[in-house]
Amino acid sequence: MKDVLIIMGSDSDLPVMKEAAEILDQFKITYDLTIVSAHRTPNRLFESASNAKANGYSCIIAGAGGAAHLPGMAASMTELPVIGVPIKSSNLSGVDSLYSIVQMPPGIPVGTMAINGAKNAGLYAAKIVAVGKPEVWASISNFMKNQEHEVLNKATALEDKGFKNYLEQK
Repeated sequence: MKDVLIIMGSDSDLPVMKEAAEILDQFKITYDLTIVSAHRTPNRLFESASNAKANGYSCIIAGAGGAAHLPGMAASMTELPVIGVPIKSSNLSGVDSLYSIVQMPPGIPVGTMAINGAKNAGLYAAKIVAVGKPEVWASISNFMKNQEHEVLNKATALEDKGFKNYLEQK
């Protein structure tokens, strides 16, 4: 069984949603990634979301653009945490998607990431999975320490070189 189900409304969402999969790969977390359209394949959505817990998933990451009903509809059909990723659209730059996902009615929560925030969705899912897997906790801890070291190294380099030399070497 896989740990996380990643669904998206269209294959055009894949360039964004792959970032969630890449993070899960980094932490060696298993997942399934597929296309499930809330509007064009409602039966597939019902099947995927309503059976997600029975299929062994710990959470669902759902990315959608435009009307962006996929995350909320998935959340209405499962007890599992659903993480919504609003996909940037051409018409309203993803603000429409963000509002569609974040403005859920009481009782149907969706943890909503930033527009195109699939990387953070993957990290959030990793933290959910880590509750039952100590080895994932260790990987997340190392990831966070590495981020800290990267920033501290950059700060030291900037302070030592000054901003002009620092920018020239980037």
